[in-house]
Amino acid sequence: MEAAAAAEGAEPGSGCGGGAEEPVVSLAEVLAENEELEKEARAVLGGSDHERCSYSQGAVKRQALYACSTCTPPGGEPAGICLACSYECHGTHRLFELYTKRNFRCDCGNSKFKNLQCKLLPEKGKVNSGNKYNDNFYGLYCTCKRPYPDPEDEIPDEMIQCIVCEDWFHGRHLGAIPPESGDFHEMVCQACMNHCHFLWAYASQLAVPALTKVNSLEDEGIVLKVEESEEQKKEIKKESGVEHQETKEEKQMEQFNQPSTSSGSACPEVVTKSERPVCKLKELQSKQLLKKDTATFWPSNWRSKLCTCEDCLKMYSELEVQFLTDECDTVLAYENKGTSDQETERRDPLMDTLNSMNRVQQVELICEYNDLKTELTDYLRRFADEGTVVKREDIQHFFEEFQSRKRRRTNRMQYYCS
Repeated sequence: MEAAAAAEGAEPGSGCGGGAEEPVVSLAEVLAENEELEKEARAVLGGSDHERCSYSQGAVKRQALYACSTCTPPGGEPAGICLACSYECHGTHRLFELYTKRNFRCDCGNSKFKNLQCKLLPEKGKVNSGNKYNDNFYGLYCTCKRPYPDPEDEIPDEMIQCIVCEDWFHGRHLGAIPPESGDFHEMVCQACMNHCHFLWAYASQLAVPALTKVNSLEDEGIVLKVEESEEQKKEIKKESGVEHQETKEEKQMEQFNQPSTSSGSACPEVVTKSERPVCKLKELQSKQLLKKDTATFWPSNWRSKLCTCEDCLKMYSELEVQFLTDECDTVLAYENKGTSDQETERRDPLMDTLNSMNRVQQVELICEYNDLKTELTDYLRRFADEGTVVKREDIQHFFEEFQSRKRRRTNRMQYYCS
């Protein structure tokens, strides 16, 4: 049953406290909005444990991470802490939210923290040598090395994370204007494209084109070969009398466009006269395609199409980008884990309660919910302004005060009605 609108059937000015008329919102809409916010929060946390320190798990493939500016200020050694430690050990400190980093082990309480011992796991190693750090751990991002949000930057711009170095970049600092956010799933920044130069061979086949190029034609890059358009190719085939035949190159491209399912030392089989496997990357590199000085944008399934032959796997290892062939390394997989881990099949008790109410009770519930939402938002805003973490005791204190105010309002109404 869909919840009725709060003001439906009510007189103007009546309902929640009278006064100025407020927008009419149904309880179903309120619940849907609340559920969407909860879903986004679960996705950001990726199923991270908020009660137990993740240190005992070793280098976690992906987890929610934070940096503490209070304990490790700029000039000191960078350090990262897990979700549980951000609550329990750094609840009153100034934290930077790092979103997620791969293969990271919680630093809380180790030698990088001079005057702090982890409350959840006091016995830890001095350092985590496998961890990687960047300027994000000091609250600085992008090539411009600015904080986010930046009080001095008045230009609205989306921040996008590079899936190789995991730094965050302003869209305007990527050498090209990014496609619409829904058109691509991952981005590789300019510096990482230079480091992982082999990706240019895949870019012409897999990458999502940028909307508009920022650099001039002279600065775009080096054009090594210009390919014919599809119409030109068809015309050439027609003139040569082989339009109906499939060329060897087209067969190889069909093979290339199939996802690579091999996890071992061989590519999908492409049999030649010598019956040796053909490396996808070498096929593409032989075309000498366009190379630019820009970031690149990639669709959701592009990783599955990277070559996994023995030579390519060795190259990935030398460049320390073995994770590129792992679909579970993606941020999308991380977010999906956060939502799926906490989804249950039980019925929503709030909706069950709502269905058992009459119209008057539903309106009263909406009023109570609006009061709670307003007061809780104002209460939490103080923590956001101060940059402190909300602890369990703070929430308990809020609800105790809220219930106390509610009882006082109820008592006054009973007094006036008697």
